[in-house]
Amino acid sequence: MKKRQVIVRDKMQKGYRYTLDAPVGKQFDPQFKPQLTPKEMLELGVFGGKYMTDCKNEFPKSWFAKAKLSPEKHDPKLNFFNVKASQPLSVWRKNGWINEAHDPRGWFQWYCRYYMGRRLPDEDRRQIKRWYNMRRHAMAVFNNCTRGDLACRPRQRQALLHWAYDSRKI
Repeated sequence: MKKRQVIVRDKMQKGYRYTLDAPVGKQFDPQFKPQLTPKEMLELGVFGGKYMTDCKNEFPKSWFAKAKLSPEKHDPKLNFFNVKASQPLSVWRKNGWINEAHDPRGWFQWYCRYYMGRRLPDEDRRQIKRWYNMRRHAMAVFNNCTRGDLACRPRQRQALLHWAYDSRKI
């Protein structure tokens, strides 16, 4: 595979560069098994449509063709479960969940870049561990909801969608 260099120019990063070391959607860490692709997440409706509206040049156009986006403001009605299930970026920063140098928008930005083929071993381990820890929310839905009852725990289900867990199948 020929390695490709990506140069980012969006509202939060100017001139950030990374290399795509793996084929798109392949060669994931064996512990990382997301149930949704970034494209599927954007089409379902995540982050109130506000996330990454200025990043269309970095990722495939097909990801945005049917994406539910709201460039002006966060709109919970665009989320699959029509609820707000995320915290502001300021909370993520305060808790040290953001790697400002690489992914100032957080986990989903990391996942999109990882999916495209960027590999940063230390950061990948950190983010995969965070993704894995979201299982507790999947177990809460599983233990407290009737299978297929999408009205049960909608905020938790939406949060799971934000982390590439397909909570519609729980």
